[in-house]
Amino acid sequence: MSENYTDRFLKDVLQRAKRVAIVGLSSKETRPSYFVGRYLKLRGYEILPVNPAYVGQDFMGAPYVAGLADLPDDTDFLDIFRRSEDVLPIVEEALERLPRLQSIWMQIGVVHEEAAALARARGVDVVMNRCPKIEYQRLFGELRRGGFNTGVISSKL
Repeated sequence: MSENYTDRFLKDVLQRAKRVAIVGLSSKETRPSYFVGRYLKLRGYEILPVNPAYVGQDFMGAPYVAGLADLPDDTDFLDIFRRSEDVLPIVEEALERLPRLQSIWMQIGVVHEEAAALARARGVDVVMNRCPKIEYQRLFGELRRGGFNTGVISSKL
């Protein structure tokens, strides 16, 4: 199923988020999850890194936790960097353990209809197969700073 999200919906989800738990956040600077976590941190979000492989380390000052059980109750945004087949138990646990969860975001290539339906039935917004970094840049005009979407066509050097 192809999800169609309005820009208003995506913008609302991104604007109300404060505490972003990123499941599968890597400490390796060349990984996409690292880029996303770093970008969101620099935009003012509190990043809560979830990855059992890095417990004892930190991500830009925030300690890695092993799982969702280690997150604060007021975590309101969950970004999932895992394979689609791994999503359902993550979403089920998040719905059980995070009473203030407002949004679940599944990264590009990650789709799980059953997990999305469970979350939506509990009043949690769901975005699948999208990247919050890319959407933030697009919706808040930051792509222009990188030379994209300027509206100017020119061959001048």
